[in-house]
Amino acid sequence: MAIAKWAWHGRERLGLLRVRENTLVMHLMHWPDEVRDPSELLPPPVEVSEEELQEAERLIESLTVDELKGDEFRDEYTEAIAQIIEAKREDREPPVMPEPEQPRQIVDLMTALKESVQKARVSRGEDAEVHELPEKTAAKKTARKQPAKKTAAKKAAAKKTSGRRPRSA
Repeated sequence: MAIAKWAWHGRERLGLLRVRENTLVMHLMHWPDEVRDPSELLPPPVEVSEEELQEAERLIESLTVDELKGDEFRDEYTEAIAQIIEAKREDREPPVMPEPEQPRQIVDLMTALKESVQKARVSRGEDAEVHELPEKTAAKKTARKQPAKKTAAKKAAAKKTSGRRPRSA
């Protein structure tokens, strides 16, 4: 093993260099000023009653499953990759993946909200008529006035005055 220093991203880094299975491996180490005190990361202490602990244990036991069996616990991604690899090995076309299911119905939230308000008003015996909200229009921007252009006479006068020396006092 060896300790090594190298420059990376404009900073000097420190690392542990070692051999592992015919490969050189570098583990990034931290300088003392980069290491935080782990007590900063601890959550504040909390008082938990014995009843709360027992209830938590019961909840964990009720949610625990000993064996993951069934179709809902299949790794479909790994199976699909294995099928693709097998097809490439045998020099044939990879299997065609089925199209994902299309959503049943696209819901317009504004329409659903209006229907919900209408049902609520009917159930209370109120007038169930829902009126359309007026469309908001974008505020008009005022055009900036362009400064007036200098006339040829003013330009000539400006050139004459710019060539003069300033008067001394």
